[in-house]
Amino acid sequence: MNIKTYFGSIAFIMLLFIASCTNDLNTSDAYGNFEVKKTMVSAEGNGKLLSFNLDDGQLLQKGEVIGQIDSMVLYLQKEQLLAQKRATLSGLNDIDAQLDVLNQQKVNLQINKDRIDRLFEAKAATKKQVDDLQAQFDLLEKQKIATKIQKLRLFDQVKVFDRQVDLLNLSIQKCSIESPIEGRVLNTLSREGEMVGIGKPLFSIANLDLLDLKVYVSGAQLPFVKIGKEVEVYIDKNQEENEMLSGRIGWIAETAEFTPKTIQTKEERVNLVYAVKIQVKNDGRIKVGMPGEVVFPSLKLIDTEE
Repeated sequence: MNIKTYFGSIAFIMLLFIASCTNDLNTSDAYGNFEVKKTMVSAEGNGKLLSFNLDDGQLLQKGEVIGQIDSMVLYLQKEQLLAQKRATLSGLNDIDAQLDVLNQQKVNLQINKDRIDRLFEAKAATKKQVDDLQAQFDLLEKQKIATKIQKLRLFDQVKVFDRQVDLLNLSIQKCSIESPIEGRVLNTLSREGEMVGIGKPLFSIANLDLLDLKVYVSGAQLPFVKIGKEVEVYIDKNQEENEMLSGRIGWIAETAEFTPKTIQTKEERVNLVYAVKIQVKNDGRIKVGMPGEVVFPSLKLIDTEE
């Protein structure tokens, strides 16, 4: 009798354990993996990587200079343009000298014109003399206008040189490799001494302070999932326990899709689901690709009421 009672107690305890395990299973509303918004940084210049001090996992500040592409060719092109600009500007002295000569000729011609006009009024000069001086005067004015136009064209050429120099300055500036955001280097794709071209990936970087847990919810769960709502996120603490973190729904897919193949059972893979991204602040415990679970409080309340 005692033996039967003993084994009966053992069986009862095992049933309680199985029941408790069954109750603990599938308590989360959705499952997924943590993702990060990765930024791929590419070269903005052509040339040799003179310096590129970067390691995977390195923390960078926004705007921090981490490398330099050879810009000597661009610098020499800039110097050539500046020399052409100086040569063009030197022509201003010749134009100004021509204007001075034309102005003096105008003064002298005006004096002769005034004298001939007086003589013509006194009938001591002919109409032809008056007309000839007036024609010379008009011609001189046109020469002055043409010279001034020539000066304006010269200034336009100088402006073209200035814009070309600005373009080269920008290209030289882009040869300096900077971090576009604050974050950690995920993968270094180039090394010092390599030749790079515009658009070649140099490294990838991401801000790991805020990660996205991408999960999939069913159509029945969707009405209780809203952007901006706080949810409970769980990550593995050890083989038996989970840790709870606070998350916020940041994105919901507009269209449904078939359940991804990462779901194990074939029955679940044929269901239509909606992708949801939950933003979770990372204190260092979360790693990219780590699995996570989520509980929607609104669904939890409904289950409690039922």
